[in-house]
Amino acid sequence: MHEYSIVQSLLESCEEHARQNDAKKVTKVIVKIGVLSGVEPDLLKTAFDTFKEQTICHDANFLINIQKIEIFCHKCNTKSTLEKHEFSCPKCESVDIRITDGEDMYLMSLELE
Repeated sequence: MHEYSIVQSLLESCEEHARQNDAKKVTKVIVKIGVLSGVEPDLLKTAFDTFKEQTICHDANFLINIQKIEIFCHKCNTKSTLEKHEFSCPKCESVDIRITDGEDMYLMSLELE
């Protein structure tokens, strides 16, 4: 389960941001997880809740925003969000596309006190 190592890195990043901003604790952590990132949101939440207890994030709410797959079609020059894992343009059905979002995980924001 690589979610545990992701959470450890995330908690270290939270502690570093808190230190840089002279914060005493982190009250909210918001991440964005792309559906193609390979990260399982439920496992990530469980890992965060398990490992946060001995950190500056011990009282933090953990919110996950799921990012759908966004594409750019080279044929019709259209940006689209895919509702299904069908990798073709919903407008012209071309497969000459580039994925522009939905493959990564990001720390979007922190609330500090």
